Amino acid sequence: MLDTLTAALWATNLEPSATSLAGWVASVGARMAEAHTAGARLLVLPEFACAQWLSFAPVGLPPDQQVPWLASLTEDALAALRPLPAQYDVALLPGTMPFAVPGTGQAATAYLNRAWLLLPDGGAFAQDKLCLTPSEQNPAGWLLTPGDTVNVIPWEGLRVAIVVCLDVELTALWARLATLDLDLVLVPAKTDLPSGYYRVFGCAKARAIELQTVVCAVGAVGSPLGHPAVDTVIGGAAAFLPCEATLGDIGVAAALDPHSAASGLSPFLVAQRLPVGFCRRIRRGAAEAEVWPGSWPADHVSIVDPPAPL
Repeated sequence: MLDTLTAALWATNLEPSATSLAGWVASVGARMAEAHTAGARLLVLPEFACAQWLSFAPVGLPPDQQVPWLASLTEDALAALRPLPAQYDVALLPGTMPFAVPGTGQAATAYLNRAWLLLPDGGAFAQDKLCLTPSEQNPAGWLLTPGDTVNVIPWEGLRVAIVVCLDVELTALWARLATLDLDLVLVPAKTDLPSGYYRVFGCAKARAIELQTVVCAVGAVGSPLGHPAVDTVIGGAAAFLPCEATLGDIGVAAALDPHSAASGLSPFLVAQRLPVGFCRRIRRGAAEAEVWPGSWPADHVSIVDPPAPL
């Protein structure tokens, strides 16, 4: 069981063109090598990192065909990525990719927004986004289907969950996750506006406090085929901790400043020696927390609306 974990978080810039799927996989391999050299055991890419594939999509591919086209490459991409974790001894979450499943009703095929965690021992685990944004529910654009399952992933003695972008904001979901004794939560994200960036990263920090665990969030920079000077998509990366005096007070183990595509950067953060073991001891009562009441249910609380005058 790991006591500390070094994690690499790549806020991938989606604006530069990828020439081919093989070229994109090679770029991930280069980051895996960099993560290994830095002592990281894990590399995390943002939500829809695969959107760079659109730079070699058929010319004129309409928006409502982009998700099916991306999904048609997902299996090949996963097959090419699967050897990398064993090669570098670094687990890999290569962002999210559309994944085709049988549809219902008039739709023969539905598409999930799915993240994978690929492990050095050859294991692979998936997590689907549970709550979709308006742009992911657009029949004229990126039409996706929400997932309905949370997977608790065992890795190196840790209990790991993946929570995709908007899902980090949902208190009903996190009230349930709070009972699962999670050691690490990974949040791949892509937000179209600065307000979305601050929502996702602010909620990720709050969840680290709420669950007394380590939460790593990483967001994409820019948009595929975008225009860096005017693109509003903001990306960054951070590893959050509980706000405890024994963990340095501020609840931030490591963080990048948010970046826009105009920066031209594809920033890479290595969060060193994240204290997953100490957080576990706090969570289980073997180390002192300042005020944390445990996984506190509100079942006994009555709501009075409106209250009677006193």
